[in-house]
Amino acid sequence: MAVSEKMKVFSEKSSWIRKMFEEGAKLKAEFGAEQVFDFSLGNPDVPPPPQFRELLMETAADTTPGQHAYMPNGGLVWVRQAIAARMSAEQEVSIDQGDMLMSCGAAGALNVVMKALLNPGDEVILLAPYFVEYSFYVDNHGGVGKVVQTDEEFNLDLQAIEEALTGKTKAVIINSPNNPTGQLYSAESIVALGHLLDEAGMRFGTTIYLISDEPYRKIIFDDLQVPPIFKHVRNSIVLSSFSKDLSLPGERIGYLAVHPQADDKLALLDAMTLATRILGFVNAPAFMQRVVAGLQDATVDSSIYHRRRELFCTVLGDGGYDFITPKGGFYLFPKAPIEDDVAFCAYLQKQKILAVPGRGFGSPGYFRLAFCIDEDYIVRSAPGFKAAFDEATA
Repeated sequence: MAVSEKMKVFSEKSSWIRKMFEEGAKLKAEFGAEQVFDFSLGNPDVPPPPQFRELLMETAADTTPGQHAYMPNGGLVWVRQAIAARMSAEQEVSIDQGDMLMSCGAAGALNVVMKALLNPGDEVILLAPYFVEYSFYVDNHGGVGKVVQTDEEFNLDLQAIEEALTGKTKAVIINSPNNPTGQLYSAESIVALGHLLDEAGMRFGTTIYLISDEPYRKIIFDDLQVPPIFKHVRNSIVLSSFSKDLSLPGERIGYLAVHPQADDKLALLDAMTLATRILGFVNAPAFMQRVVAGLQDATVDSSIYHRRRELFCTVLGDGGYDFITPKGGFYLFPKAPIEDDVAFCAYLQKQKILAVPGRGFGSPGYFRLAFCIDEDYIVRSAPGFKAAFDEATA
């Protein structure tokens, strides 16, 4: 067979969202799109902020020679300066443009980081539930993803993390606010995790980096704040994209920054710059770099996501579901009322509701709902959620 055995296995592991998409297409063809409640895709639908269009048009009108030429692999210096200035305030640590690189989205940034860090067999701890493609990115570069469950409320389980650390551990990836749970890790838990990784590094004679994936940082509710990773953890790397907070997922524009005092910082940045080239990215898209440079203080109207969260929590609460109210992002991760999350998603599908089984995120027994959809769909889905719950638990 032409396709590798590894890719066949990976295709099966990553198939849940795709499968729901395909099932949704069938339901929409049969019943009409207005009658199908598709909560399967985390594809932001809130419009970009008004400044985006203004800068888009202004940038497109610039005919200065060289606007679309090759550039340093790490990205345009003045763009990095703009992002570094915003990150310095955000992380409460002074960051220079030389501490960071532009990337093809957060996914590109993660692959660059993994390429730079990992030797064959090195381990990266993934905290479940987690974005399933983390494990693929680790494998891309010869590493081994080691899954550690969070606690019952999806907070960091420091004891479980400590038990998973070995001399081969190279990094821990966190994602807060989290996809798929919406949980936000506290500053206290980040501090404790940093101490834990430092102590383990000393014990094993290694450096264990904390990698923070932060695309939902600006989509936060209830006046909460996302703790600054750099302030609390020296051996850390922060990466993100403009996919969620500016609603630009298709533009593939992101960045990464290494803590200014991290171990082997210069060697890391050199390796990441080279990785950007040899992985085939070459550099992040030139046009979008210039656009996002002027949008560092802009964000989508997150009050729209907040209203949807409130509506959805009411729908699920009235339907009998057990769930943690998300603190950020645009996902809910309720507990399935029966043990088999795949079977329960089938009950939902009978009600024309599309959800993704929790096992697709490393946590069977739950299911993910994305509220990147008009409020009317959330309201009209209420009878279906109740009917699915009642049928499954009858």
